[in-house]
Amino acid sequence: MADRQQIEPAPSWWSQPEGTAEGRHDTVPAPRPEGGPEAGSGGGSEGAADGVPAGPVAEAAGGGEAEPPRAVRYDPWGAQPLQAPLQAVDRGRERRGFGLWQVVAFGVGTALLAGGVGGYLGVLAERQSSTRLELPQAAVADKGRAPESVAGIAATALPGVVTLHVRSAKGGGTGTGFVLDQQGHILTNNHVVADAKEIAVTFSTGESVTAELVGRDSGYDLAVVKVSGVRGLQPLSLGNSENVKVGDPVVAIGAPFDLSNTVTAGIISATGRPVTAGGDKGDGSDISYVDALQTDAPINPGNSGGPLLDAKAHVVGINSAIRGADKDDPDRQGGSIGLGFAIPINQGKRVAEELIRTGHATHPVIGVTLDMEYTGDGARVGDKGEDGKPSVVSGGPGARAGIKAGDVITKVDGQRVRGGDELIIKIRSHRPGDKLTLTVRRGGREETLEVVLGSANGS
Repeated sequence: MADRQQIEPAPSWWSQPEGTAEGRHDTVPAPRPEGGPEAGSGGGSEGAADGVPAGPVAEAAGGGEAEPPRAVRYDPWGAQPLQAPLQAVDRGRERRGFGLWQVVAFGVGTALLAGGVGGYLGVLAERQSSTRLELPQAAVADKGRAPESVAGIAATALPGVVTLHVRSAKGGGTGTGFVLDQQGHILTNNHVVADAKEIAVTFSTGESVTAELVGRDSGYDLAVVKVSGVRGLQPLSLGNSENVKVGDPVVAIGAPFDLSNTVTAGIISATGRPVTAGGDKGDGSDISYVDALQTDAPINPGNSGGPLLDAKAHVVGINSAIRGADKDDPDRQGGSIGLGFAIPINQGKRVAEELIRTGHATHPVIGVTLDMEYTGDGARVGDKGEDGKPSVVSGGPGARAGIKAGDVITKVDGQRVRGGDELIIKIRSHRPGDKLTLTVRRGGREETLEVVLGSANGS
């Protein structure tokens, strides 16, 4: 408010600070001087507004009567001992209201709280919502499989495959077998149950029963055990190993490392592989000679005695051996390296029938003693037999065919043989009474002889 010019002298109760008001803004009061107002001055206003006098009532000088009261006006330059100032100087007291950092902290806290509450409410809404998040997935399809597929073959064969747990004086072991008939006969490998004192058979359903040994033969590495009192047995269908061709798909089932009901698949890699196994006794009585089917279907310890199945789920072989890396190889692999061997089912069927019928198996023989130290090509007939006896049994099949000591047999039915083991394997792949054609080298010349196989008891 601009100062109004006074016509009459200023009242005695109004004092003015020293100095002039020149240069001050019309509406801004001048700063208060350091010395403060004069003593005894009353409060007043900048001037009279609209001709209305201002100021408190003052006593008359000299103790006279008091002047008539005047209207109180605010004097910005006068002392106001009885009134609170319009503004107070900040002397370090706690500020009233919010500072900038408090506003920011409050905003951040509010945002976090709102986010948490919103997220929680969102989760509740999602859980309670009828439209829940679902990832794309194929619909449930027909669980059936084509009979010739691996899954179809496994589904057909698994009920007839068993796991054998054997206890013997040397410890325990695990092998595989498969059901032959409703009477409870089960075919497996001889080396699985050899020297067994207790045999437990576990079916694919998980049920276990004890079994008894019916018969075994180390020369063929085959054995038959029997379970009793078991109903609902599902024998596997036997195929014909003569029909097997290289490249045919096959499935192996067994319990590698005691992992029962394990299914693996591969192909027939070769047929007629001469394989010998065993020989732990040192006298050769436990050596098995097999004209084997070779497969790349993974076979590991515990698969022994299990079935090798064709595309029709027919048994074409009995898994018996694997070829591992050389023992001297530092990188030797203990399990399957894709070289597995199975006894042809035609041979297994004949031996199983004999073991069930008599408890023993017969071996076809030609009645000669071979020189197993011979390193040339073919199988050489020895000069002497055991205990100094003739190497060609008198009156035996070989003698009747015209075989003589020192002859080298190079072929059987036109198939070349490279040593004594291969000749034994080729002969044992037949039945006693079968007729074979032998190619014999004698004195630098070859001639052909026909022999009818004889029979000997197995071990």
